[in-house]
Amino acid sequence: MANVTTYPGKTHHTDGAALTAAEIAALALSLAHLGAGPQATTARRALRHLLDTDSHDDVVTATLATLTRPLEASTADRARVVAAAITEHRVVRLCYGDAGANVTIREVEPVTCLVHRDHWYLVGWCRMRRGVRAFRFDRILAVESTGLPARPRRAERYLPFQRRTAAAA
Repeated sequence: MANVTTYPGKTHHTDGAALTAAEIAALALSLAHLGAGPQATTARRALRHLLDTDSHDDVVTATLATLTRPLEASTADRARVVAAAITEHRVVRLCYGDAGANVTIREVEPVTCLVHRDHWYLVGWCRMRRGVRAFRFDRILAVESTGLPARPRRAERYLPFQRRTAAAA
């Protein structure tokens, strides 16, 4: 996922500094927000170089390709709404079609966005399901900010494939 470190304990090092899954997710969301302009192209190339210091398996390779490819315009628009809501700690209302083509309207407290293989995801606290959920961006039919405050949540606690410490468990 945008936490390209899809295996517990695996981190990427550059000059002695490790990027956490939350930092990579934040970079991914920032890239989505940049769109397809010249700065975004340069930033994606830098991120690919930063993360491409190790050899990767097929999952990580596909994830990196998705992460460093510009989003379609409609997906980028949804990503900008979500990015603003994350920054402002605001609840979003999603019109969401699941894998079975069932459409629901949900209020979600967005926490972060991430990439896994070929898809971007919004990760957040779903008020309807009363739990953490991941929503594929290509299944989000519409998104809008409700203006309602969302509870601030640490992204590290909501990213999959994270090693849990005894204190956090």
